[in-house]
Amino acid sequence: MAQLSDVTPVLNRIHTLLPTLPNALVRVAEQVLADPAEMTTLALVELADRARVAPATVTRFCRTIGYEHYRALRIAIAAETGRAEQARWEIDLGREIGPQDPPERVLEVIAGADARTIQETAAQIDLRVAERVADLVAGARRVDLFGVGGSWLSALEMQHRLERIGIASWARCEVHSGLTSAALLTGDDVAIGVSHSGTTRQTVEVLTRARAAGAVAVALTSFPRSPLADAADLVLTTSARETTFRPESLAAKHSQLVVLDLVYVMIAQRTFGRTTEAFDLTSQAVESHKL
Repeated sequence: MAQLSDVTPVLNRIHTLLPTLPNALVRVAEQVLADPAEMTTLALVELADRARVAPATVTRFCRTIGYEHYRALRIAIAAETGRAEQARWEIDLGREIGPQDPPERVLEVIAGADARTIQETAAQIDLRVAERVADLVAGARRVDLFGVGGSWLSALEMQHRLERIGIASWARCEVHSGLTSAALLTGDDVAIGVSHSGTTRQTVEVLTRARAAGAVAVALTSFPRSPLADAADLVLTTSARETTFRPESLAAKHSQLVVLDLVYVMIAQRTFGRTTEAFDLTSQAVESHKL
């Protein structure tokens, strides 16, 4: 199972780990996320009082997310919130969109949330894992991708890209076809499961079956401590910031595509000659259909 990188922004790290924390640590996390700037002014006992936990629980929370003590956590959050004040793309414009909000406000909220999501995804991704996935896909006999709902659309986009550069790939969203295909994979193949939550039962089942058949199993999820991550050999992580009308599962689409695009470009780098030839051939094939 993947661990969060040490370079992952601290607030995003807390948000990502939130579903996996015990109740007492969740209360501490919620207090921190509610107002990070104010949290940096609080003494340990004050934060403990607000979270209705013992001071020792705050210390345990710090260690759980990768900080030796409370002071180190405060410094990290202060640095992160300070950078946010200096960079326009990092300013939190809010996530709420009201029924009467003008288009300008809607665009501002959506663009701000998506820009920050992409930045957070770029900051936390483990490039060594991404390189390993690119190496494996570039040399694979075939690649199976599986996802449900919006995650399938991300998988389908990746399939289209891989097909364009001559890599045999299939994107599936129906569990029976996914399982039967996964059962026929071998050690020469790669299976990629896409799920924001990492808890979609069908995706976990398909990736588990693919791994049992000998294929390298890759998970793409926002939660590195999830059943899908447990079922994978390699885990690529994403970030998501929900807004009104766009829960996290929908907001994660952009970050999923960013990670898949990164892997795709690295695959193209590794297969440069073959990729260039494939682009020429496929462009010629559809030339007659252009006006």
